[in-house]
Amino acid sequence: MKLSSAALSVVCLSLAACTLHHHPVSEPYAPGLGEIMAQTAARHAKLWFAGQAGNWPLAEYELDELREGFEDAGKFHPTHKHIATPLPKLVAGNMDAPLDALEKSVKGQDKTAFIQAYDSLTHACNACHQMTEFGFNRVIRPTLNPFANQEFFPANGRKSD
Repeated sequence: MKLSSAALSVVCLSLAACTLHHHPVSEPYAPGLGEIMAQTAARHAKLWFAGQAGNWPLAEYELDELREGFEDAGKFHPTHKHIATPLPKLVAGNMDAPLDALEKSVKGQDKTAFIQAYDSLTHACNACHQMTEFGFNRVIRPTLNPFANQEFFPANGRKSD
């Protein structure tokens, strides 16, 4: 039996209608705070390696991604478990100044200032973890590059000072 294109269209639309009827649309996906923080940890490490390699465009990109991640943490999780202070306020109070200092060092391509600002950011991460009773999660400068599939040196292949 051969169906005409019109008949085939009716069958397809009927099947689609049945599918919609039996499978209601679910809530939009929202990443968990742990997922956001895991990505934040990766961005933190990538920022370090980019700065050490003098790849300032990559450092600027990773810094922007860190800011977006912190915004997402507050957007998707304005409150979390037993933490009394709303996350957006907590993040702003701890992260804004170190992130601003990092931005200045990256734009100025100042490696000495970058290292100081990076360490300040790392300290701020740990202070925030302590304030929220997540102090068991201690952040440090990365010592090994877990991103074997990414080149951190600038596109010209030379490390800048």
